[in-house]
Amino acid sequence: MPSTVTRLSLVSHGTTEAMRRARFHADEPVDSGGLKRLEELTFDSDAEMTMIAPERRTRQTAAVLGVRGAIVADLADLDFGEWTGRTMDDLDESELLGWLTDTSTVPPGGESIDALFDRVGQWMSRVATERRRLLAVTHPAVVRAVVVRALDAPSSSFWRVDIPPATVTNLNFRGGRWTLRSAAEKIT
Repeated sequence: MPSTVTRLSLVSHGTTEAMRRARFHADEPVDSGGLKRLEELTFDSDAEMTMIAPERRTRQTAAVLGVRGAIVADLADLDFGEWTGRTMDDLDESELLGWLTDTSTVPPGGESIDALFDRVGQWMSRVATERRRLLAVTHPAVVRAVVVRALDAPSSSFWRVDIPPATVTNLNFRGGRWTLRSAAEKIT
């Protein structure tokens, strides 16, 4: 009998230097501490379909975990535009405050959190129809957006969801809605 539920596990990538230094990500690798942590983990996936964000750090995380899958552009990290590589301290205080309090704020040449919600929401609608076990290796910002959308929470809740590196967040889609099955869990 075919499944009536879509099970989605989202893995956030390993730690990067940008995370440790509170910088806006560039397309960078997992750092040595993040690699060591990933190599110590036991990861067992029964996914029938695996999707991986296009950035180096997500591809590297998937490889270290022994996961292979399709590269999916909709799982890409938030585009920080001209802020890429800069720290929050490098920004004008009003710019930073605007970005942290108004989800429609767009970093110069980048993407707003609202645009991330739209992109991720379209992806969630597509994968909801899969009715099988799915795995996505992606970014904390993408996982946050998925959780906020799954809970039908206001977009302003984005900053109230903490997704650590190298964790798994599980959701189910059944009966026309997403359900958070468990919050971010460390991979054991």
